[in-house]
Amino acid sequence: MTFFRKRLLLPLAVLITQFTLTAGAGDALAAQAGQDRAADCAPAASTAAAPKIKVWLAGDSTMANPNGSCPAGWGSQFGSLFTGDATVVNSAVGGRSVQTWLYESNVKNTKGPDGECVVSPKTFAKRWLDMLNPDTGMRAGDYLIIQFGINDGSASCPRHVGSARYQELLSMMAKAAKDRGAHPVLLTPVSALRCQGGTAVASRGFLRETADAATRSGAPLIDLHRLSYTLYNSLKFCPHDGNWNTGPVGAFFCNDHTHFERAGALRIAGVVAKALRDQRIGLASYLR
Repeated sequence: MTFFRKRLLLPLAVLITQFTLTAGAGDALAAQAGQDRAADCAPAASTAAAPKIKVWLAGDSTMANPNGSCPAGWGSQFGSLFTGDATVVNSAVGGRSVQTWLYESNVKNTKGPDGECVVSPKTFAKRWLDMLNPDTGMRAGDYLIIQFGINDGSASCPRHVGSARYQELLSMMAKAAKDRGAHPVLLTPVSALRCQGGTAVASRGFLRETADAATRSGAPLIDLHRLSYTLYNSLKFCPHDGNWNTGPVGAFFCNDHTHFERAGALRIAGVVAKALRDQRIGLASYLR
């Protein structure tokens, strides 16, 4: 897909406007997202200096650093929200499912008898090996934030990932972080802008699978999917006429309904930061 630079930027007031995110009654994902997990609750206030940590990011284009003006993933703006005691290492890559992110070039274009894309050899990509490196990778106190589920629903290989396989891979990544003393945090996929009349609505799959993987691995879940389309509603992005080049929507999104301009990426990064605070996840203590 070719993206075009747009000249319109969000007004400063929009960037700093406070917004309120609320969950509907009975929303199972929102309830789970709000659960505190004792191991990841924010520590009590202390006069001691905070230990320096790294925040490792694994995901797709909606999280990745930009190669040009657009798209810009929210992970590219995340580091600016932290104090100097936390360094963000963004290893998100555009177009990847969780499986192609983990096994770059080893995922074949054919499916096996189980309906999953064949992976041979089962050798991890460098980006994951770097995180696993005992000397320079994830260490005790670090955080691993994982967000996939946008490309995984492809019907064809190599990006296709089935429901059970998706949960297995997310759980494996979370366990690897915990084995090193790091703290995994799972995110549902950020929503595209999908309007039903004047309302922005859900647009992604793999929501339940992500929640189940969080439960299985004992990791906090941030329901970024719900939080993002709630943000779109607060900004009154719907109804939308399909013109992505003008107005507030054009300043937030690239020339599509999925990827972000830098201003939009910053707003989504802010949503994630607010969720860290609201859910009392320990990483929140490093936010500015």
